[in-house]
Amino acid sequence: MSLVELIAQADERGLAASGLACLDRCVPLLGGDDEVLRPVWASLSDGAAAEEWGERLEQARGKLDAAGAGDEAAALAHRMLEAAPAERSAAAVRVWADGCSVASLQIHRLLDTAADAASSVDSRREGRTEGMSPLVAAELRRQITVLEVLAGHGPAGLRRALELSVEGRRVLRAVVSRRSRQRG
Repeated sequence: MSLVELIAQADERGLAASGLACLDRCVPLLGGDDEVLRPVWASLSDGAAAEEWGERLEQARGKLDAAGAGDEAAALAHRMLEAAPAERSAAAVRVWADGCSVASLQIHRLLDTAADAASSVDSRREGRTEGMSPLVAAELRRQITVLEVLAGHGPAGLRRALELSVEGRRVLRAVVSRRSRQRG
């Protein structure tokens, strides 16, 4: 199943976690530490009140607010953060999760030193993966796996989704660090 189809079928929690996972993997571009979005993740658990999402998201925005300047990849990450809906309704998080998916794949495409044969990331999201660059391929796999895990395991899948996010964040942090050293 393509990423576009998985997003279309996901429930509210799956969509919120999908968007949050994309954003979390891109935190190195925003100058944030590894724990900055952890409280937002916790707001997706069964015992959390609905309004906790918005409150914790606002706290994370405050910690990352100074970031966002810089190159196109950082600007895309900052837009993901700013676009996160304060209310975790299915309609709002669906639009956000879809936008985060595109932005995160585009960020990985911008940062990958290998060329990607596709003219846009849309074809990747629809399942056409021939000639895909390694960094984009790994991000696409993470996005698909997050949605599959949450669809198959519900709230119990949040831990695995967070683990995938942490793994992706480490990869992107290494790419950003290597890029910085090469630039000067």
